[in-house]
Amino acid sequence: MIKIGLTGGIGTGKTTVAKRFEKLGVPVYYADDRAKAIMQHDTEIKRQIIDLFGEKAFQDNRLSVSYIGGMVFDNPSLLKKLESIVHPAVRKDFVRWCKRQNTDYVIVENAILHKSGMDKLVDLVIVVTANLKKRIERLKKRDGKSKRELLKIINNQDKESELLKKSDFIIKNNEIAEDLDKKISKIDLYVKNMLKKG
Repeated sequence: MIKIGLTGGIGTGKTTVAKRFEKLGVPVYYADDRAKAIMQHDTEIKRQIIDLFGEKAFQDNRLSVSYIGGMVFDNPSLLKKLESIVHPAVRKDFVRWCKRQNTDYVIVENAILHKSGMDKLVDLVIVVTANLKKRIERLKKRDGKSKRELLKIINNQDKESELLKKSDFIIKNNEIAEDLDKKISKIDLYVKNMLKKG
């Protein structure tokens, strides 16, 4: 089984690309969703998070993403501690998930593929890019945040130039859906040819 990492900055359209791969029948592991589920339901992880952030980390027995996000946003050392709890658990979960898939290749969608150490678990990497104007446009529509807030988030993420150096495929996602489908089909074909060659 070939494992492909799908990454890129916020607002580049990673999830859109992932959904299109799903339409081709490729299973996709959404790392961020799984991380939240693990933080919510894994009792050991939950206990460690409460030890780190206090009882407010869970409100009405639900993970308070906004509270935790606010705590770690300007506190790199606290973020590092949270990552040391969550990243290993997500990596283990991904490995288990892969074993349950009956397919030639899978995709893991992860904004922090390299930072989380999941890049070590994949064979190929796709980076999704988009120009800054397009990203801000999409995020304003999706999150309702100001341009200033969004730029702060974007500047906190991995530099795109660094991601591109570590990629096997680049999908520029500024344009129309048909072009995006063509790019995805090309990658799908490439991977299937790789599998045939064995």
